[in-house]
Amino acid sequence: MAKVQKQFKQFEENIRLGTYDELQTLRDKRDIIVDKLRSGLKKNFEVKGEKPPKFESFNQGSYAMNTGIKPVEGDYDIDVGIRFFVSKDKHKPLEVKQWVYDALEDHTSRVEIRRSCVTVYYMKDGEVDYHVDLAVYAAGEDGTEPLHLAKGKVNSSEELKFWEESEPQGLIKEVNGVHADEDAQQYRRSIRALKRWKQEQFNTGGNGAPVGIGLTLAAYYWFQVSKATNWQNTVEYDDRAALQNLVESMLSKFTLVVHDGEFARRLVLKVPVKPGTDVFVKMTNAQMKTFEANLEALKQALKDAGDEPDTRAACLILQKQFGEDFPVPPEEETAKQQSRSVVGSSSSA
Repeated sequence: MAKVQKQFKQFEENIRLGTYDELQTLRDKRDIIVDKLRSGLKKNFEVKGEKPPKFESFNQGSYAMNTGIKPVEGDYDIDVGIRFFVSKDKHKPLEVKQWVYDALEDHTSRVEIRRSCVTVYYMKDGEVDYHVDLAVYAAGEDGTEPLHLAKGKVNSSEELKFWEESEPQGLIKEVNGVHADEDAQQYRRSIRALKRWKQEQFNTGGNGAPVGIGLTLAAYYWFQVSKATNWQNTVEYDDRAALQNLVESMLSKFTLVVHDGEFARRLVLKVPVKPGTDVFVKMTNAQMKTFEANLEALKQALKDAGDEPDTRAACLILQKQFGEDFPVPPEEETAKQQSRSVVGSSSSA
């Protein structure tokens, strides 16, 4: 059996969103936008002779969970929560979102009100280079009410414009709290690997690919650490085995349910805090079928790599699933390893 742990750790280094420059750029964009929001609100409300609403910002999403990866083709992002000290009973969700949009619309050439956030895009050579998603919440006038997320777009029907109770910081606490120390490192390596697999294996936009938070929550619910103590009393982690076990668990959870008026095999995965919704609900039954098939292919590749005695051959199998950032050792390196193994076994005979 080939050992590919070295390659899995290098793979994470290759895809992990963690270099100083990348993170500093995202932090800078976030801070600039929050400052712009504060000044823009002040200006716009003073024109109306009113006091601007108070708010606080906080990190959420993969940045706060430390599970971010580099995009395959640009477009880095960061999620920021904006907690307004206003009553959801006095203000409509699109009204509050509009405050944010109006304060930021001239900050870059593209700002959009989306269903669950307001997004600020930073362009480079006509393409999106970075974007910041601002999730807009009402926390009550004294900040003690449960957070409610502003949902809906400007042209949405009225039933799609509403306040939804949400616990973004509770979700972060849940995801970050299930494992610790080196076990947590393997947990996050597995999440990042699944996210890159998603980027490589799903070339559709919209809801055609499983959402990143869905893959993160799959690990939250079903990831099991894979490690063993060797003869030198040193703990060795096995990311390949951990991922295979996780993918097998995900596949075992597909069940026959009624969705969009028909029976279909689906993975139903609910957020462990409010709103407790199914994160994959927007995927069509056909998209879910593709998701299951791709998971089956990933499971088989992980199994084949585990059965493969040659490290290079195992890594080539894995690279087809995870993309070119998954390292493949040169032939001469694996040849030397096999030679040492043969000599070792002969000399001990």
